[in-house]
Parts: sequence; structure tokens; C-alpha cells
Amino acid sequence: MILAYLSIAFKVIIFISIINVWFFRFNKATPYRGGGAKSMKEEFEVYGFSPGLMYLIGAIKILLASVLLVSIWHNGLSTPAAGGMGIFMLGAIFMHFRANDPNIRSFPALLFFLLSIGIIVLDIFQQEGF
Repeated sequence: MILAYLSIAFKVIIFISIINVWFFRFNKATPYRGGGAKSMKEEFEVYGFSPGLMYLIGAIKILLASVLLVSIWHNGLSTPAAGGMGIFMLGAIFMHFRANDPNIRSFPALLFFLLSIGIIVLDIFQQEGF
């Protein structure tokens, strides 16, 4: 039972964080923006990405975060959504390294990657009856 609650906590943390980043902090500077960018658009420019790709990546992350939230009630969605989110977080970590950012700037992406892996591991444990 504790594993189920832990999984729910991980999903809610990821959901709230992704919504916060893409809706409330989109045009705000944060200590985690790549290349010292002051907005999401500037950050994606640092990485050499177009605004269209920025919106596509944002939409996919929001979709995956939403599916993670829905997976609290529909467990079969959990592993695919967490796997997808983990892949996007690995991509974010890579982009921070490519931009020669200090390691601290990739911390949120690393945290969300680890939470995504945690969700997958907890799914496996729950399927095995732990």
C-alpha cells in the first residue's frame, strides 16, 4: 500500500512541476534555464531549437504529465507515461550539458528522470505483489 502512495506522490510532483514550468514560469527567469535564458523561448534558442519545436516538446510534456495524473486511476497508463517523461528528461539533461550549463541547471530534469524511473520500478513491484 505504501508503494502505491509513493507512486501517486511521484506522479503528482511531476504533474504540478511540469504545469508550473510550462504555464506559470514560461516567460520567467529561473536559476535552471539553460544558457542563462530568461524565458522558455530564449532557453530553446540557446539549444538551437525553433519556437515550433519548443511548443511541440511542451505539449508532449504536458500530455505525458497529464497521463501520469490520470494513471492514478488507470494504472495501465503509468509505465508508458513515466517512460516517455523519462526520455524527455534525459533529453533535457543532455541539452544542458551541450550548452555547457553548470550541473545545477539540469537538477530539475534529473529529479524528474529519477521520479519517472521510480514510478516504473514501483509499477513493477506492485505487479509482483509487493
